[in-house]
Amino acid sequence: MELFYLIFGIFLVALAIIDFVWTTLWVDGGAGPLTNRLTSAYWTLHKAISNRQPKLLSLAGPFVLILTLSMWIFLLWIGWTLIFASTSFIVDTKDGGPMSWFENAYYAGYLIFTLGNGEFAPDDGIWQIIAILATGSGMLFITFGVTYLLQVLSAVTDKRSLASSISGIALDPAAFVNCAWNGKDFDNVNLLLDTFANDLSGIVSKYNAYPVLHYYRSATHDRSLPVNIVVLDEALTFLSYGIPQQHQPNRLLIQELRSSITSYLDTLHASSIDSSPVVPPHQVLANLNDTIPLVDPSDYEKAMESLETRRRKLLGLLEMTGEEWPGTSYANSSN
Repeated sequence: MELFYLIFGIFLVALAIIDFVWTTLWVDGGAGPLTNRLTSAYWTLHKAISNRQPKLLSLAGPFVLILTLSMWIFLLWIGWTLIFASTSFIVDTKDGGPMSWFENAYYAGYLIFTLGNGEFAPDDGIWQIIAILATGSGMLFITFGVTYLLQVLSAVTDKRSLASSISGIALDPAAFVNCAWNGKDFDNVNLLLDTFANDLSGIVSKYNAYPVLHYYRSATHDRSLPVNIVVLDEALTFLSYGIPQQHQPNRLLIQELRSSITSYLDTLHASSIDSSPVVPPHQVLANLNDTIPLVDPSDYEKAMESLETRRRKLLGLLEMTGEEWPGTSYANSSN
């Protein structure tokens, strides 16, 4: 039985460290296997309980982050408790005698939380080194855990800032294009396209490093990045396929921003977020101002068919976060 405690304890400690390092330090690795399963399961439960209430959904991100940190600490603590319970070489310097499970948990806890010396001490030899390893693992978790927390919160601020910049122009794709039209072309929007592409590229890197960002949902649509990414992508669809080429903004900037959005959508697969099985309703040219030159409607409809896969990914993103497709109730109410 003592051998079982030792092996199982080592397994739990190794599992906690691997998942922790995978999630916090491996930038291209996404979430660790345990973190990925835990966060996906919790989000499904949270979304069902919240009944799509924006305020309740906005709590999912903090809860997921707290749950993840708690899981790592719990696994580490239980693992070291089992390891110390597998031996009689931990000495009770106050009363002597064998240590209880509670005392083993206490000893493991004040080692990994670096609380200093207690009334228990390891015997001379290998268990002194093991006690140092336990303390080192605790310092690793505390140091990198706090750093991870601060970086995630900084990334949340960045993505909400970008969402606010997009929604500050318009809350739906047609309104975005109408605002960008200066009466003869769309040159006014070139600087914005470049800025959005640079900002989104940086945020995509943070999504790859911290997949927990997918669960940080804003309570309002104007600060929701998924909603505003859909608005931006649909507006680019208008500009790329609904407007004659001679009147379009800089094609290179459109391509750069489109590529950044594609990279953003690619992070969905890494976070086990699937495309929607249905194709969302596409934006219609009739929603644009009469003064804007348009392509033949049949050509536009053919282009929409070629974008079905991409647009199902966009809808899958909104379904995952419990958001509505732009142009529905909240967008209509703002007009």
